[in-house]
Amino acid sequence: MDEQTLEQYRQLLLDYRQQLEELAETRKDASSTVELDQTRTGRLSRMDALQGQAMAQAGQQRAEAELRAIGAALERIDDGSFGECFDCGEEIAEGRLRANPTVTLCIKCAEAKE
Repeated sequence: MDEQTLEQYRQLLLDYRQQLEELAETRKDASSTVELDQTRTGRLSRMDALQGQAMAQAGQQRAEAELRAIGAALERIDDGSFGECFDCGEEIAEGRLRANPTVTLCIKCAEAKE
């Protein structure tokens, strides 16, 4: 893969990382501890709040996993292994990388794992 293409992927990954970090900031309030004061909130409102908190925490966990994948992809760009399948070592198809630049397996190896 040429340097220009690698730089395009690097910028794409950096932009995506920034978006996830900004989203994580907005989720902090939603995933904070729910106050269970029965004098101020009804039972259903507390249940809604707890469900909202659980959903925000799950979203935060997904975002953290995506941030780790982005960091790993950026490391692969730096060490020259970006776009190589972890299993077979073959080049990952350009279309697959465009769809998700954090992928680590070619289509053939990904299908074999399923």
